[in-house]
Amino acid sequence: HVQLVVSGGGSVQAGGSLKLSCVVSGNSIRTYFVGWFRQAPGKQREGIVIMDSIGSEKYADSVTGRVTISKDNAKNTVDLHMVSLKPEDTAMYYCAAGTYGGDWRDASNVRYWGQGTQVTV
Repeated sequence: HVQLVVSGGGSVQAGGSLKLSCVVSGNSIRTYFVGWFRQAPGKQREGIVIMDSIGSEKYADSVTGRVTISKDNAKNTVDLHMVSLKPEDTAMYYCAAGTYGGDWRDASNVRYWGQGTQVTV
């Protein structure tokens, strides 16, 4: 059984920083990517950053240079570090694990979701 438990989020002023954390449990995700998706009001949920099973990272253009993903295998955590936040970053953020064969940003790739956490800029 896989669980993704998210902490962090909240309100921050434009230009500020925020860190989201995700504790991952479940042996079966070793071959999965882990990452973060977000869904703004009225928009589709889509990926902003993932790290695949060999540690390669992919970033959406909208967050490149402002977002970093980090993974601590000892603690089984995946963190999202965000800086220079903009109002358009306002969304519900989700930790995710899954596999992909095409567009990594597609939410249909995700097999496991953490609970969402609201980020408001």
